[in-house]
Amino acid sequence: MSDYWWEPPFAGTEIEHLLGALDRQRATFRWKADGLDTAGLTATVGASSLTLGGLLKHLALVEDYHAAWKLHGESPGERWKPAQETEDWDYTSAADDAPEELYALWDSAVSRARERYNLALTDGGLDHPAHITGPDDQPVSLRRLLFDLLEEYARHTGHADLIRESVDGRTGEDPPAGWHPTR
Repeated sequence: MSDYWWEPPFAGTEIEHLLGALDRQRATFRWKADGLDTAGLTATVGASSLTLGGLLKHLALVEDYHAAWKLHGESPGERWKPAQETEDWDYTSAADDAPEELYALWDSAVSRARERYNLALTDGGLDHPAHITGPDDQPVSLRRLLFDLLEEYARHTGHADLIRESVDGRTGEDPPAGWHPTR
């Protein structure tokens, strides 16, 4: 399975399936955005202003926000302060970032999030309580945060499909065998 490192297990635990599905979406998204220059990362489709660069930065923010604030009540970091002050900052400011910066930003945010989630899983499993609460102060679990993150990736990977196809024709559900992100 090393040629398909993103593939979830065919028979595993609930945690293995959930994290596997999330990592598959992460890998597919990263593959859709991979290896592009500034022109490719700033391309748009139709009436939408979404770009692959904007999606990379947005999903890096989402990774840090979920794993830091929503899970532990900690700041996601100073780098994200402008996102609290300016609507859509993560999407629009990406045009000012070099491709290498955007890829490194996303890669490092995913790495930090994986570490935080793994620590939480060892300290309570999927039922580990999150910092945030739902309506009427309902408790929120790590399970819910991970499913929300999976949903976020599914939505934006669909956007990335359309944008990437318009850039260079790349299509497909999953990365090809043996693919690894460009560093």
